[in-house]
Amino acid sequence: MAIVLHFNPLLWTRLAALAFSCVAFSVAVHGARTIPIIGDWCIFCWAFSFAGTLLVILVELFGLQTKAPVSWKNFPITFACYAALLCLSASIIFPLYFLKHSTGPSTIRDYRIVAAFFSCLATIAYISEVSISKARPGEVAGYMATGPGLLKVCETFVACIIFVLVTDPVLYDRHDAPKYCMAVYCICFILSAAIILLCIGECTGCLPFPFPRFLSAYAMLAVVLYLSATIIWPIFNFDPRHGGNRDRPYSCSTESGLCSWDKRMAVALLTAINFILYLADLIYSTRLVFVNA
Repeated sequence: MAIVLHFNPLLWTRLAALAFSCVAFSVAVHGARTIPIIGDWCIFCWAFSFAGTLLVILVELFGLQTKAPVSWKNFPITFACYAALLCLSASIIFPLYFLKHSTGPSTIRDYRIVAAFFSCLATIAYISEVSISKARPGEVAGYMATGPGLLKVCETFVACIIFVLVTDPVLYDRHDAPKYCMAVYCICFILSAAIILLCIGECTGCLPFPFPRFLSAYAMLAVVLYLSATIIWPIFNFDPRHGGNRDRPYSCSTESGLCSWDKRMAVALLTAINFILYLADLIYSTRLVFVNA
């Protein structure tokens, strides 16, 4: 089995991401003294990114792209985009929970600073990889390397954050309107995730209808659904006439982490962000021309 070495900017960027994510989770495990759940999530983000990047490098190093059970035009950039988002979330969460009010020994704080610093470097490296790998105008590329493909990754990631926020505690069971919003989040997430899986598995040709037409129709549907959710969620969570509270309760300032009101506000903001992402997706999808392998 021949080893293929091409020292190009993409490989150097992946090696940098590999090194930075490895240092981040190694330092965090060794001496950062993290707490369960939050710390475990950050370590998972770095370890998952490291393992996936190592897999991509090894496959390309041994020239196994054609033997991989996935589309190699779509998988590496999809993974890099998810890794960038995961490391970005860890770079935000880790300092907030482990550095903002750190009162432990200086050695533990130093470990935490190093982990946060290398997490930021890993985020930059993965964003650079996505920037290098994405399709250029007029270039024949896989769908996931195009603007709409990358937007699908962001849309599913934002939806996952929304699911985490609305389920602990449950924030959508007081009225039917928030349940409708939850249905919107689930429907759009499932369809976007299905599109990503179809592209990675090279199964788009198996659909009984043209894939580009389906993408445009789905993008339009998602824009309408998320626009309604962007309007409905704040009304039924912050309007006093519907049992909401416009002002942040004083009790929230005494709680560690996010209180229920904070989570409702975060869901409202993330819903608006996903609406913008789906709107951009619709604009891109109407002008996108790509070759489906």
